[in-house]
Order: sequence, then C-alpha cells, then structure tokens
Amino acid sequence: MPTSIITTDDLREFKIELLDDIKNLLSKQATGKIKKYLKSSEVMDMLQISPGTLQNLRINGTLPYTKVGGLIFYDVDEIQTVMEANRVHHKFES
Repeated sequence: MPTSIITTDDLREFKIELLDDIKNLLSKQATGKIKKYLKSSEVMDMLQISPGTLQNLRINGTLPYTKVGGLIFYDVDEIQTVMEANRVHHKFES
C-alpha cells in the first residue's frame, strides 16, 4: 500500500473546496432549493416525536400539512413558525 503525504497546499485546497460547498448550500437554502416539504417520517425524526404525537398535532390543527395522493407533507417554514410560536420563556425571579 503506497503512502501519500498531505501537504499544507493540499489542506488549503481542501479548505477552499469545503468553504465553496458550504456557500453553495447556504445559497440554495436562501433561494428555497433545499427541501421545502418533509414527509411524516422526516418530521418525526426532526422533532423526535412519535407517529401518534404527529397525528395529534395534525388533528388539533397545531401543525399545518398538505395531503397529496395519500402522502402527507409538511412545510419546513411552517414547522419553524409553530416551534417559535410555542416557545416557552421562563422568567426567573430573584
């Protein structure tokens, strides 16, 4: 097995490529090219909730959804809005 040596130039090139990839991802997110709609399983993973809890959030109107051909989709922005609207702030009195 041949040995390869990584030089500082190699690391610098890798850093530039990595930063370019990150910039591309951020620009895609800003323009909405990153996944806008999630399936139920993705929402459950993201929020760490059970299928029953997700169903309750749909039924009671907490979490908006779209149903297309039997599949349920959730808008990432709407999930974020619900999370922010339900944020709990504790005030500590001294």
